[in-house]
Amino acid sequence: MREKEVEAALVKAAKKRNGLALKFVSPGLSGVPDRLVLMPNGKMAFIELKAPGKKMRLLQEKRKSQLEALGFLVFCIDSKEKVEVVLDAIIQAA
Repeated sequence: MREKEVEAALVKAAKKRNGLALKFVSPGLSGVPDRLVLMPNGKMAFIELKAPGKKMRLLQEKRKSQLEALGFLVFCIDSKEKVEVVLDAIIQAA
């Protein structure tokens, strides 16, 4: 399975739950997560997508820590099976 397949599963699952999984790019700032997931009732999170078994690079880990320090949820998804689990976590977040 490739990263693109995991990404497509996230986009489809978010849409099915009346949310959006927007492609996130930040010119001039490397290592930001791939997607910004916006769910009903103002729930949101940043998502880094990887092929199964792949890990985030050091710079991506740094960006994850920076975003979490600001109070944002950040997840790394490396399989289609994790998509629903992460969406549930976003929806249930305080």
